Amino acid sequence: MTFSLEGRNAIITGASQGLGLEIARAYLRAGAGVVMCARDSKMIERARDEIAPLAAGRTVLAEVADVSNPDDVKRLLRNALAVFPRIDVLVNNAGVYGPKGLIEEVDWDSWVKAIEINLLGSVLLYRAILPHFKKNLYGKIIQLSGGGATGPLPRISAYAASKAAIVRFAETVAHEVQDSNIDVNSIAPGALNTRLLDEVLEAGPEKVGESFYNKALKQKQLGGAPLDRGAELAVFLGSSASDGITGKLISALWDPWVSFSDHIEKIKQTDVYTLRRIVPKDRGLDLGEDA
Repeated sequence: MTFSLEGRNAIITGASQGLGLEIARAYLRAGAGVVMCARDSKMIERARDEIAPLAAGRTVLAEVADVSNPDDVKRLLRNALAVFPRIDVLVNNAGVYGPKGLIEEVDWDSWVKAIEINLLGSVLLYRAILPHFKKNLYGKIIQLSGGGATGPLPRISAYAASKAAIVRFAETVAHEVQDSNIDVNSIAPGALNTRLLDEVLEAGPEKVGESFYNKALKQKQLGGAPLDRGAELAVFLGSSASDGITGKLISALWDPWVSFSDHIEKIKQTDVYTLRRIVPKDRGLDLGEDA
């Protein structure tokens, strides 16, 4: 799989480790200029230094930013455009699990902060970048999703709620900007062995529940989904090969996205790869008239 990002520049949030760092690495290999950002200055600078040898003369910028802080988001875009003539791709990867436990027992401030980072932080970046994309009549927004978008996650409710909300927000914005050649898509990267998994294991079964803990433990032992698969999908969605594909939630592991370029018109005309309500007939049931 080789999708080119030559001549393109991207902002990647949460890029100091895990999937965000892997996406930044893949973007450099594909030919893009990259702005990496994260909240921890030492970690983002170390990450930048780690992948800088892949730049081959292109710029790799490391920025400290809390995506839930409006001033930080404005400064991030301002600094990016001071270095790059234009930004073509935004990868919204920054995210946290938030507090773990029953909703009536978790710390409320921590629950709200998780919503601020996962949902509101992503929305702030949309608001900041869209005028630039509309001016250029082109742009790509790639939103990282998670298991919470497509199924309940008991005892990790802030993460689940925020991920479901941000995917529907991405679908909605995709319709708002479709006349400006701006594509907005979400990625489900699979169950990754990153710091979020370590958090679950550290919390223990009493916080996250016996079933989820055992599932996480098995994932840790087996290795989890490969980071590079999600990064490769992010490259595809940032490239011209995906032009016209928008408003979709795409699984890095299970969907045949490598061949999507051959089926763009079909994909554009259907609601496949979107969040939708399941009704009885979808499961072969007759429960009377659907509500």
